[in-house]
Amino acid sequence: MNGIQPYDPPNTLTRRAVTAIGSIAGGIGLFALGSLGIIPGIIAGGITAVAGLASMASSDKTDKNTGAFLAGAGALTIASKLPLIGGLAGLISGIGALSLIGIGVWNGVKFFKGLKARS
Repeated sequence: MNGIQPYDPPNTLTRRAVTAIGSIAGGIGLFALGSLGIIPGIIAGGITAVAGLASMASSDKTDKNTGAFLAGAGALTIASKLPLIGGLAGLISGIGALSLIGIGVWNGVKFFKGLKARS
């Protein structure tokens, strides 16, 4: 072997780091929204949904995707506080939060592997 290794371009490493941090923070935030009481949860869910809908009005694709996630998280938070569907919505919210944290950890590992390969 000649010692030449392909490296990830810097923009790929940056994207992985940002995705890792954003996903882990989003998962923790979703857990925090789910842990609120009924009235504070409905208020926080409504604020999150409105902020998400406002972000979806942007022309940037990333802002639209983030806005869709926020709007969905807000709606799910509101639904998890309702008596009839609260259990199912809370379960889906928990699965979503764990998934976000998993995606963040995965991208973090890939980022550090790519960073180590460059050194």
